Order: sequence, then structure tokens, then C-alpha cells
Amino acid sequence: MEGLTPAPLARGYRVVGVDPGLAHLGLGAVEEARKDARLLGSRLLTTSARLPAPTRLRELRDGVMAFLVEHRPDAVAVESQYFHQQRGTSFKVGQAFGVVLLCAADLGLPVHEYGPLEVKQALVGSGRADKGQVAYMVRALLALPRRPASDHEADALALALTHLQSRRLAAAARRD
Repeated sequence: MEGLTPAPLARGYRVVGVDPGLAHLGLGAVEEARKDARLLGSRLLTTSARLPAPTRLRELRDGVMAFLVEHRPDAVAVESQYFHQQRGTSFKVGQAFGVVLLCAADLGLPVHEYGPLEVKQALVGSGRADKGQVAYMVRALLALPRRPASDHEADALALALTHLQSRRLAAAARRD
């Protein structure tokens, strides 16, 4: 007599959030589980300013692609950047942003952009929230025992959670 095989657990909608940066790039994967979300994983990618830009970008590409392949998301949520007086920072972040877009495109994943104010509003209820408040809400919403290891990982998870909330609101609006 053969044993019973349990039915596989239903896979929820998965999102990878990305806090782009050339020196520090945060990644966070979450999965929608009914009305809650659960952490799949997070990672901080770092590159050395001593390396030439093409090498740094290749390292980011390899790390982002590995994370996306590992977590198999349905979408990518990335922080849109608005720099007006910090051209150097803007350029470097833009390079990392491009790497993320390319990785997502290679895997056929849709990319959703959220500004810092949108993330703060979605998670804390105020666009004036500070990083500590956002990290606290990430911890609370994902029922984590402690804060994420880095602010970049916390921001990436916040972006993923923001996309889940945005998706829920869009679905509710379609039902009305």
C-alpha cells in the first residue's frame, strides 16, 4: 500500500523589494499569505569603491539575479530616486537601478516603482515617518524577532510590503 502524499501548499504572491545603491543594495523577499505577509529572505549586497564601475555593476548583477532566481518573485518593487542636488549619488544609484531593471527584464518580471514618501505613507501612515518607524513597521508586519540587519534590507522589505498593500488596494477598487 502506498503512502499518502500531502497536497503541496499553495504558493502566495511573491515580491522582491530593492533599495538600489552602488555601494550598498538591499534586497528583501516577501510572500503574501492570506491577508498577512511572510519573510522569505533578505540580503545586503556591497561593492567596494576601489573596484572599477563595470566590476561593481557585474557583482550587483550577479547578486540580484541570484536572489531573484532563489525567491522566484511575481514582481519587483524598487525605490524610485529623486535627487536634485546630488548628481554624483544620483548617477551611482541610477547605475544600480539599471542593473535591477535589466535583471527583472531578463526574467520577465514586472517592475513597480515607489517613492520614499509612498512607502512611509503605506507602512506608517505618514510621509514624514523616519527610518526607525519604517523599520519598526517592517518588523511588526512580518512578525520578525528583531529589526532587519541593515537599513537597506529594511527599506527593501518596506518596498515589497508597499507593493503588496498597493496590490490589495487595487484589487479592492476593482471589486467596488
